[in-house]
Amino acid sequence: MGDPIPVINYLLAHPGKFKPLLEIIKGARNGVVYGTKIRAPHAFVMTFLFRECSFREKVRFILRATYLHAKNLASMVFIYKSLTALLFWKTQERKQWHVFLSAFVGGYIVFGENNPINNQIVLYLFSRILFGLAKTAVKRGVIPRPKVKVFPWLAALVWGVVLWLFEYERDTLQDSLRASMTYLYDDSNTWHNLTDFLLYNRMPRN
Repeated sequence: MGDPIPVINYLLAHPGKFKPLLEIIKGARNGVVYGTKIRAPHAFVMTFLFRECSFREKVRFILRATYLHAKNLASMVFIYKSLTALLFWKTQERKQWHVFLSAFVGGYIVFGENNPINNQIVLYLFSRILFGLAKTAVKRGVIPRPKVKVFPWLAALVWGVVLWLFEYERDTLQDSLRASMTYLYDDSNTWHNLTDFLLYNRMPRN
């Protein structure tokens, strides 16, 4: 048998009709890598900062969160690229509704379960698409371009609402956001001496 590497390299350099399949494989690969790079450090920091459990449980949580994030992103890319390729093959042209429908199906299948990882990703995207839709509406002339700076008012509204929710309806906030707010706004109200005033948030356990 010959060395498979030159054959693979030739296929990658001259994909031809296999290009959609190779795009799907590369996309799934990128989903795994990106999900791991994003989630692992975030889970590490949040776990060791806020979770009070054994070291083994913390490591298990970090690995599980990283695996789930990477798997979901890879699955989403795989489904999206597979469906758009199939729709293009059927119609022989790329249409905007192909994009929406493929992503819609992938979003329902992959991110439909309401768990902490999916919740965070969907909320992250939700805030971004609101921004994007507002800019699109201005760009296409659906709404007039604002004559004043909008972002300062948006920042004021967001912080006003989030801290009102934290103070009076905190059970409605996402766990990680509630933990961050607790650290910043509740834990700063309590101390015993210089140790847990400046060096630690709470007195270290013996």
